[in-house]
Amino acid sequence: MEYPVSVDENGIKFKPEKMEREKLYHCIFKNKAILVFKDSQDVMNCYEIEETDLVEKIRKCTDDDDLEKLFDDYLKGNT
Repeated sequence: MEYPVSVDENGIKFKPEKMEREKLYHCIFKNKAILVFKDSQDVMNCYEIEETDLVEKIRKCTDDDDLEKLFDDYLKGNT
């Protein structure tokens, strides 16, 4: 399945029709991490992270499961 968030020279592109509800998606744009998810009411939520160390950790995530584990660890203070 095509990933619903992509980046090109014009900016970030979202395909909400391809998003699963309550699943976290991400991309890196201009050294910022962009996190997106569609909630249970089909509302898209988007967050921007500028913290350099965290952006680099996000950049190293190979898939969305790695990303969710990173944030679980981050919230627990393990990163």
